[in-house]
Amino acid sequence: MRGYSAEAVTDTIRRRMPDYVNYITPQFQYTHVNFQRVPIGDTSNPFLARDVPTADESMVVIRFAQPKGIDFPYLPSMISGSLMSHANTIVVPGGKMELAMQLIFTPFIWRLMECKRNALR
Repeated sequence: MRGYSAEAVTDTIRRRMPDYVNYITPQFQYTHVNFQRVPIGDTSNPFLARDVPTADESMVVIRFAQPKGIDFPYLPSMISGSLMSHANTIVVPGGKMELAMQLIFTPFIWRLMECKRNALR
């Protein structure tokens, strides 16, 4: 669409892969909550794919670095089709990612605002 051949795009992706591996991937160890969208279709050769998988064609893996204080029984009960895959990891349908973000981050924001109010007293 932008005037680049498929071969040129593939070459660029391959050339930039070391940067992704060496600089982007290590940053995930510092995230409090990490959302990873995983396609559930055949991605054995991503260079043959013509379309980006839709939200309904993917799952979202949500990993919590510090699961203390996270209400894990509550989250899957509020998000249909979700499951706990690990003690600190929830998997939700791709189309439910926005709901998951609201359920996860709203309490964080409330706590931050409460800390701010307490600090201003």
